[in-house]
Amino acid sequence: MPHLLHIDSSVQGENSVSRRLTARAAAAWCAAYPDGTVTYRDLGKEPLPHIVPSTVHSGAVPAADRTPEQAASWALSEQVVAEVQAADTVLLGLPVYNFGAPSSVKTWVDHLIAVGLSVDPETHEGLLGGRDFVVVAARGGGYAPGTPREGWDHAEQWLPHGVAMTGLTPRFITAELTLAKVNPAMAELIPLAEKSLSAAEQSIDALWPASALA
Repeated sequence: MPHLLHIDSSVQGENSVSRRLTARAAAAWCAAYPDGTVTYRDLGKEPLPHIVPSTVHSGAVPAADRTPEQAASWALSEQVVAEVQAADTVLLGLPVYNFGAPSSVKTWVDHLIAVGLSVDPETHEGLLGGRDFVVVAARGGGYAPGTPREGWDHAEQWLPHGVAMTGLTPRFITAELTLAKVNPAMAELIPLAEKSLSAAEQSIDALWPASALA
């Protein structure tokens, strides 16, 4: 039975563009796979605890010797990896905060990279490959080639490298200039923002066309 892991990370609530777009994508997936199941994780509302000095080597410590803090941290890593293992499709909402990914997404990746769970301890090969990893990104500014801040989006640049050890390979759908309607200094960019959002919505609608899978 097809299974979707849907992850949001925005802290903007109902004002979040990435949340609206991932909801659209999840609805498209459910329409294409009416018998499928969905697991939902909200990193924005319930962020995972950061890896800290006392938990960084939790996986390398024998289970019987782990401190309660290490045991809890490793159990979270096991849960995070298991959610991906159970999924055929992983859908991640990725807003850009201060030119990078939310810290909650970085922490999710830190828990996801776990030797023995997502990385083979002998070959160091990723164990989570073969899944469709769709990342719906939303960025308030414009960082495309030829723009004054080209290359300033470090979220989309980082994520493929961040998850590479696990075998996951993300594909991106991005809406940019999402702050144009709320930032008066960007008002002249509203048409471009609307065009970018429309293109993202069209790309989402084409991900899993229900008619092609019926």
